Amino acid sequence: MDVQTNNPIVANMANPHELESLFRREPDVFKRAFAYAWEQHPDSQVLAVWQERLFFKETSVRTQETALFQKGFLVMGILAILAGICTRILFYFIDQNTISPINLVFGVLPFMAAYFVYRNPSNKKVLYTLGAVFLLFAVYLNMLPLEYTDSIILVYLHLPVLLWVAVGLAFTGNEHGVGRVRLAYLKFNGEFGILYAIIAISGMLLTLLTMRLFTFAGMNISEFYFSNVVVFGAAALAIVAAYLVTKNLKLAKSIAPYIAKIFSPLVLATLAAYLITIVWVGKSPFLDRDFLLSFNGILLSVLAVTIFSITESGTDERKSMSDYINLALIVLALIIDTVALSAIVFRLSSYGITPNRLAVLGINLLIWANLIWIMRAYMPFLRGKMGPSAVQDAVTKYLPIYGLWAAIVTVVFPLVF
Repeated sequence: MDVQTNNPIVANMANPHELESLFRREPDVFKRAFAYAWEQHPDSQVLAVWQERLFFKETSVRTQETALFQKGFLVMGILAILAGICTRILFYFIDQNTISPINLVFGVLPFMAAYFVYRNPSNKKVLYTLGAVFLLFAVYLNMLPLEYTDSIILVYLHLPVLLWVAVGLAFTGNEHGVGRVRLAYLKFNGEFGILYAIIAISGMLLTLLTMRLFTFAGMNISEFYFSNVVVFGAAALAIVAAYLVTKNLKLAKSIAPYIAKIFSPLVLATLAAYLITIVWVGKSPFLDRDFLLSFNGILLSVLAVTIFSITESGTDERKSMSDYINLALIVLALIIDTVALSAIVFRLSSYGITPNRLAVLGINLLIWANLIWIMRAYMPFLRGKMGPSAVQDAVTKYLPIYGLWAAIVTVVFPLVF
C-alpha cells in the first residue's frame, strides 16, 4: 500500500468506524500511514485525537523515564564502584591470610541488595532484616577460627546460599510472599548469569590482550592487573549486570529461553547415559565417598537446570515438549536423590555422624521433598487439569526452606561440632 499517494486514513477521515477497523487490522501499517496523513492535514480534529491516542504515552512519559534512567544509572555506577573498592580491600586482607576468602561475597551481595532496595523501596521491616543479616553474618563469619575443618568449610559453602536468599528479599521487597515476584527473582538469576558470563568473557579477552601488549614491552603486569583491575572489575560487573537485566536488556532475555530449551534435553540425555553407564560398570555410592559427592553434584545441577527451565517457560498455559523433558529430569533426579539418601544413611549407620554427612543428609532430604512437590504439581498440569502456576509455586514457595537450612548449617554446625 502506497501511504503517500493513496492514504487510507485521509480517505476515511470522516468514517471513524473504518479508521478503527484499519488500526485494529494492521496497527504498524496504520501508524506509518498516519504520519503522512498528519503532515497533510495538521488542522484535522479527527487526526488530532488519533495523534494523542497513538503517541500520548511516548510524549508524556519519555521525559520522566529519561530522568529515572539517568538517576538509576548514577546509583548503579556509585554502587558498582563501591563494590569494586570494597572487594579490593577484602582481597588485600585475604591475601594477607587475616580473613577467609568467602568474605568476598560481602564485597558484592550487599551492594546488589542496595540496588534492589533503591529500585524497589521496601518497608522498615524488610530493611532492618536485610541490614541485620548482612551485618551479623559478616561479624559472625570473622569470629570463626581461620581454619579448614569440616564444620567451617560447611559454613563457607552455605553462607552464600543464605545471603543469596537475603538478596532475594531485597529484590522482592514488600511482595516477598508473592509467588510471581519470587519467580521473577529466579528468572533474574538465570538472565544475570548469562549476561555476566558474556561480559566476563569479553573482559577476559581484553585481559589477555592487555597482558600480551605489556609483555611485548618487556613488562610483567599479571599480578598487579589481577589484584587491582580484575578483582575490582569482577565485583563491579555484578552490579552493572544486575542493572542491565532489570532494565529489560533484550540480549539476556532473548537468549535465556533458548538456553533452557537446548540444555534441558541435553542434560536429560547425558544423565540417562551416565546412570546406565554406572550401573553397567558397577560403581556404588555406598562405598565410594568421592562417587557419592559426584552424585550429589549431579543432583544439584539437575535441580538448577529444571528450575531454570521452569522459570523460563513463563505463564503459558499450553504444554510443550520442554514440560515433558522437565518431568523426566525430575524423575531421574528423584532416582539419584533416593540412591544418594540410601548411601548417606548407610554411611551414617556404618561410620558414625560427622558434620559433612549430616549436612549432605539434610540437603538431600530437602531436595527430595522439593522434587516430589514439583512432580506432583507437574502431573495435573500435563493432564490439563491445572495451570502452570502450581508448578511455579512448588519452586518459589520452597526457596525460604533452603535459606533456613543454610542458616542452620552456618550457625549451628560450628557450635555443635
